[in-house]
Amino acid sequence: MALHFELVSPSRLLFSGEVASVQLPGSEGEMTILPGHAPVLSTLKPGVVTVQKSDGADKIFVRGGFAEVNASGLTVLAETAIPLADLDASALARQIKNAEEDVADATDDEKKRKALEALDHLKALQGAI
Repeated sequence: MALHFELVSPSRLLFSGEVASVQLPGSEGEMTILPGHAPVLSTLKPGVVTVQKSDGADKIFVRGGFAEVNASGLTVLAETAIPLADLDASALARQIKNAEEDVADATDDEKKRKALEALDHLKALQGAI
């Protein structure tokens, strides 16, 4: 028995297909969804979604969103979703350095808040690698 899984971000459909299980970073803790799982709706915290397929696993970083399990399967609507295989550690380190400089150079509270949010996002990505 397989679980139908879809992962959607604002920019594209990242995954749609039958899987063995999906591990999610729920806001209340990590959870694994298997075929036949009871219906549930959960918010997601930044973290890695691990999709277990018959030919291996895919890992996708998500930054917030929602997960819904119902009779037709599991759907994840992510604010941001990036396959870990697409990340370049050295480029990410450079982006973090630039973001830290942006925080230091911020001239008002709103600019500082936005710069800190961007920095937090990049550090969460780095932690997922």
